[in-house]
Amino acid sequence: MLYIIVAIIIAIASFVFAMLGLGGGMVYVPVLNWAGFDMKEVAIPLGLLLNGLNTALVLIPFARKKLVDWKGGSVMAITALIASPLGAMMSSHVPVQTLKILFAAMVVAAALRTLWTSKQAEPETMMPLKKRSIIGFFTGSFAGFIGGMLGLGGGFIIAPILMMMGYKTKEAAGTTALVVTFSSFSGYFGHVTQGEMNWPLTIAVVIAVIIGSQLGGRYMTQKAKSKQVKMIYAIVLLLIAIKMVFDVFYK
Repeated sequence: MLYIIVAIIIAIASFVFAMLGLGGGMVYVPVLNWAGFDMKEVAIPLGLLLNGLNTALVLIPFARKKLVDWKGGSVMAITALIASPLGAMMSSHVPVQTLKILFAAMVVAAALRTLWTSKQAEPETMMPLKKRSIIGFFTGSFAGFIGGMLGLGGGFIIAPILMMMGYKTKEAAGTTALVVTFSSFSGYFGHVTQGEMNWPLTIAVVIAVIIGSQLGGRYMTQKAKSKQVKMIYAIVLLLIAIKMVFDVFYK
């Protein structure tokens, strides 16, 4: 019964986060941890696996609609791929409570940033490719390291930077999915040697992610309004952060 409840929550999270190409690690990790699974050995590694699976699957509808900037996102994807395992290895040396506090802080920052951008008009012009590549190099490195350490994939850092560079919301979502796919799977392989595989749980949540990501990706590319998506995303993140901070200081 526990696995079914976790799978349902993860399916809903996959639907919402797939719309922004973010994977859903900000929900997957705390949900798995609250369900009683160890933060370092199960929640973070499995969160990264689901994150990568979600974004890899959602790339399909985004790519079909030509919403993925393959050239502009390639530098960011490569640096995130390299930095993510380094962050994964670092997590084994950081206390669990510290990881949770860092996780909550990053979630709050992402939520506030999204609330701010939801009020902004869609950009009209995009930075030149060379400038996007330079910024992408440093952004991918930082996002990959932090994402690998916390089990997030780094999409919450990447998406706002892409919007700052002139990407429209849907283009930013598609390109973020590209980068997060590389960083998440890379981070997962960095963690997997330290963790343990719970196969019944893994199968249940993988099926949930497949369903949620495909529905979310199609809805975003065909029907969703950018402002509504950003507001939903920000509210979900704030609620998660509040719950995590409460758990850290009052348990």
